[in-house]
Amino acid sequence: MTERIGCSITVSGLSHLFAGDARGLVELARMTDDLGIDQLLLPDHLAIGPRTDRYPYGRFPLPDDEPWPEPLVVLASLASVTTRVRLGTGVLIAPLRPPLLLAKQAATLDQLSGGRLDLGVGVGWQAEEFAGVRPFEKRWRTLDETLRACRALWCEDPSTFSWDGAKVEALRAFPKPLQAGGVPVWLGVAPTAAGSRRIAEHAVGWMPMDGSPEALRAGLAPVRQALAEAGRSHEGFGVRAHAPIVLDADRRPDLERTLNRLPELAEAGATLASFAVAAFCRTPESVRPFVERLAEATR
Repeated sequence: MTERIGCSITVSGLSHLFAGDARGLVELARMTDDLGIDQLLLPDHLAIGPRTDRYPYGRFPLPDDEPWPEPLVVLASLASVTTRVRLGTGVLIAPLRPPLLLAKQAATLDQLSGGRLDLGVGVGWQAEEFAGVRPFEKRWRTLDETLRACRALWCEDPSTFSWDGAKVEALRAFPKPLQAGGVPVWLGVAPTAAGSRRIAEHAVGWMPMDGSPEALRAGLAPVRQALAEAGRSHEGFGVRAHAPIVLDADRRPDLERTLNRLPELAEAGATLASFAVAAFCRTPESVRPFVERLAEATR
């Protein structure tokens, strides 16, 4: 029998869902909490550059002036109106944040939410967003150093870590996260040899871009190998995969046919199926029936 697959909802497309008003996210959070959705995610962009034609995953899905609220700020607000649903980022562009600030924000939010934060991180795709912050070509090294620094700040007292060629010692950072071992980190990286090693070092879960069962099976092989080489078991390791969208005859997303593929996704190794609310909902009135159906199908 296929194990239950959890349900994660990613929220973007505020311009047509809530007329650009981020306060609509508060009611959505209450709804997911009440109905039994497992996780609510926010994506991240600090800015959008002019070359969206360079988006590496196809056509960029949203207009250049689409609102992208800062996810940790929004999640702090959502934590105050929820008690059960896990709150996460998917993905936060970690190299754009100084590690001291990111560690403090995440630890504080984990405390405020009662230990419900999942920190999904990656490095982004557009060089323009890194201008004046960090060199884009050093983003991978920055990611590793940032996550190592966060782990030290969350779990050590005093904390010692390396950052940008310097050793930082004897820092005392409080509050610590409520969750034992620090805030759970999920990585949204390709399952290359280097990517798989990063996942094994830093993460409790993986967020693949390609959520098809075929790609999931292929990608999990090197990830599980890297976990084994790091002395970790893949049991309990999380995999949050985009539910592959099935289109109807009019080329619109068909929710029922998409839901029918969830058992196949679970068998391929996914523990959470991620649904982008903007892909299925075009009006505020369509959001609640969508969330109710997801909750029913993944219960």
